[in-house]
Amino acid sequence: MTNKGKPHNKDIKSIDDALPNLKLGLSAIADEVKTLPKSPGVYRMLDAHGNLLYVGKAKHLKKRVSSYSRSTGHVQRILKMISLTRSMVFITTHTEAEALLLEANLIKKLKPRFNILLRDDRSFPYILLEKHDLWPKISKHRGALKKNGDYFGPFASVGAVNQTLNTLQRVFLLRSCSDSVLENRTRPCLLYQIKRCSAPCVGRISADKYQQLVADAKAFLKGQEIGIQKKLAAEMQEASEAQEYEKAAMLRDRLSALTNVQSHQTVISSTLGDCDVVASHRQGGKTCIQVFFYRGGQNWGNRAYFPRHSVDEDSTAVIEAFLAQFYENKLPPKTIITNVVPGNAELLNQALIVKAGRNVSISKPQRGQKLELLNNALRNAEMALKRQVAEKSSQQKLLEGVAEIFNLDAPPQRIELYDNSRIYGTSAI
Repeated sequence: MTNKGKPHNKDIKSIDDALPNLKLGLSAIADEVKTLPKSPGVYRMLDAHGNLLYVGKAKHLKKRVSSYSRSTGHVQRILKMISLTRSMVFITTHTEAEALLLEANLIKKLKPRFNILLRDDRSFPYILLEKHDLWPKISKHRGALKKNGDYFGPFASVGAVNQTLNTLQRVFLLRSCSDSVLENRTRPCLLYQIKRCSAPCVGRISADKYQQLVADAKAFLKGQEIGIQKKLAAEMQEASEAQEYEKAAMLRDRLSALTNVQSHQTVISSTLGDCDVVASHRQGGKTCIQVFFYRGGQNWGNRAYFPRHSVDEDSTAVIEAFLAQFYENKLPPKTIITNVVPGNAELLNQALIVKAGRNVSISKPQRGQKLELLNNALRNAEMALKRQVAEKSSQQKLLEGVAEIFNLDAPPQRIELYDNSRIYGTSAI
């Protein structure tokens, strides 16, 4: 009888023809298995020069790694990875969810060759309401969330943050200056003159009233703008009846700014809350994942991603790896909806709950408003992937044209340009 756990000789022979170093890789991995624990953890596969090939997680390290010590049951990509492996590094964790979070962190930092990789994961901008005894400051923030204050976001782009900040200044008149400017001014700045600040620096507003403006701004950012609108309307009416026309006019301008925001908002839903809509579209071995951010029911923009993966990767594995890496450096919202259920969905959900410190749900909606939002995101993913394919095709044709004109053996892989302004955007080749 043939031992099921060992490769057949004929399999080894045929594979060795394509991957002559496979036996070396299988042997190196088999040596590592002998001393492995049965606990959860993360493993790294390294080549002969110590370069990282792959980062993986496991509920049971010994079982998972031992599966690589056999030549059967793997796609060609994994066989190639095994053939290059000469050593491994291991980190044990307390739980499998902890292992998933560590795996995502290492993949993003080390960018292994054989992993699904989220590319172009720049940090997202936030709005920050900094803590201050009397006069909290509002500002745009990017990077680690280490400052003491309330963060609102993420926003899909700097433009979306600037637009929202502009609205907040017009409606709630919060300061944006530094503490040193606040403490040393002797007269109001230009922002007060154009009605974008209440000038707390020179005492044009009391601390109690300023704190109320801060509370209203927080409510707006949490999607409670309807209540603020009613409140401003009532205050404007009271000021008008008391013949305080200047105050009434100021309240009218603030109310008008808030109404203008509502009319330009793509989607506002008081029942949606904080939600990320993640739509994945795959075509021709490539994937586009479109993420729409909704906070407090407001649309805070969207961004398209094109994760790197092999053509034989399953869509469920791609979305799982994407979500784990995407939320590695940001807090997930309470609700994540997607058109592709991730592989290991329960484990991913547990890991995100650990990350957020509260409940997080991942679901695939079947009806209603969430399905409409998901379908809209999917249409955007389809269009974004078509654009990228078309752009790459166009670029390839241009490069082939360059090779033909200059009699090159192959299209160039890198072109450096120095001051091409004289051609005015014409004659690209």
